Amino acid sequence: MDWYESVFELIDMRSFSNLWFWIALAVLWSSVSHWVLGVPWDMVLRARKEGEGEAVEDLQAMVRINVNRILYIAGQSGLLITGFACFALTMMAILGFFYRNEFAQALFLLGFPMSIVGLLSVATARKIRVEEPAGEALYKRLVKHRIITQGIGMLSIFVTAIWGMLQNMTASVLF
Repeated sequence: MDWYESVFELIDMRSFSNLWFWIALAVLWSSVSHWVLGVPWDMVLRARKEGEGEAVEDLQAMVRINVNRILYIAGQSGLLITGFACFALTMMAILGFFYRNEFAQALFLLGFPMSIVGLLSVATARKIRVEEPAGEALYKRLVKHRIITQGIGMLSIFVTAIWGMLQNMTASVLF
């Protein structure tokens, strides 16, 4: 056995049996759940707890800045981003599920739910821009966005885990 085989035996190049894939999946959904429209969740909790003052002003400024940023990007290059994302997701789905490429399957199972969260973020930003909520109404809007994001994340992790287990079981039968 040469060094090449040793390295590839040590570092499994298949996605679903690789520990690094599962760590990346956990970090991805943890980060997405923590950053609600680009605002850290602890900032929302601190502002809600204090009720008024500098923390609330900071939160409202941060939400306003991120809402403006999200809507500006969506307005300027939303069509281009949507086209590229649809192309990439379609390519990964075809490569992964039609041609049985496990790496493409893993990327699709990471990317597709994230595209849904991206669309949800744009929709929430638009609602915040139109309604201009403040205080408790803003907290409720951010909590609702976070709960929906966490639901998408839980479903995504569940589907990815089931698919990954199925791939690992069928791969062990084939080899």
